[in-house]
Amino acid sequence: MSYQRFIALGDSFTEGMTDEVIDGNYRGWADRVADILTLQTSEFTYVNLAVRGKLVKQVTEDQVPQAIPLITGKETLLSFHAGANDVLRPNYRPENVFPIYNEAVRKLAATGATLMLFTVLERTGNTGKTADMWAERFSTFNKNVRSIAAEVGAIIVDANEEKFLSDRRLLAFDRLHLNPLGHDRVAQGVLEVLGMPFDPNWRLPLPAAKPTPWLVKKATSTAWFITFALPWIWRRIRGKSSGDGRSAKYPNPTTWPLS
Repeated sequence: MSYQRFIALGDSFTEGMTDEVIDGNYRGWADRVADILTLQTSEFTYVNLAVRGKLVKQVTEDQVPQAIPLITGKETLLSFHAGANDVLRPNYRPENVFPIYNEAVRKLAATGATLMLFTVLERTGNTGKTADMWAERFSTFNKNVRSIAAEVGAIIVDANEEKFLSDRRLLAFDRLHLNPLGHDRVAQGVLEVLGMPFDPNWRLPLPAAKPTPWLVKKATSTAWFITFALPWIWRRIRGKSSGDGRSAKYPNPTTWPLS
């Protein structure tokens, strides 16, 4: 099936952080998918409403109403990924997040669009009590995603089915967002799920990593804490978000690729 339009909703994952920057915007997996979808039909347009740092309530209230009038039926591919930022918050309550997420999914599914949902990677190679806590949180979140996807008949892209995706070399320096290689792997997985042309080698594990000297690990971790963790904590304390004041990169149907 070819798609006349691709509308992408969500947070930093779908905005494209931290892929290569093109014309002032992160490229990201969604742009990479659009690169292939546009080859299937001359009438293709692309919309990306995702903004970094947004919580599920913000995505639901801000992006969903913008997306619905742009949907033209099953030939519109609609991706929805939200909630990971909620899970990361200290005051996270699944009983508050899940109903908002599920209501948005049902509303989007009712439009007749081809709806695509994502699970969140539960582990990225870390161990210990903190890693176990995040894994448990994301596991519960993912169960809800799978459940609502089955209810509405949505396509689901399950990150946890591919073990190699937990390789931290697919992450950027902030240890949270995908790097260019990570975004490309996700894009190829999405294209395969959609039945589109894809790189058959996308599942190949990365070559074995060379051991990193202890001193280098320590210096890298210290730099990460100063440049990423501390600013993130400071934003949380002040109730701020990395997405404050930012707008979507492609809020209107855009002929793709950009000329």
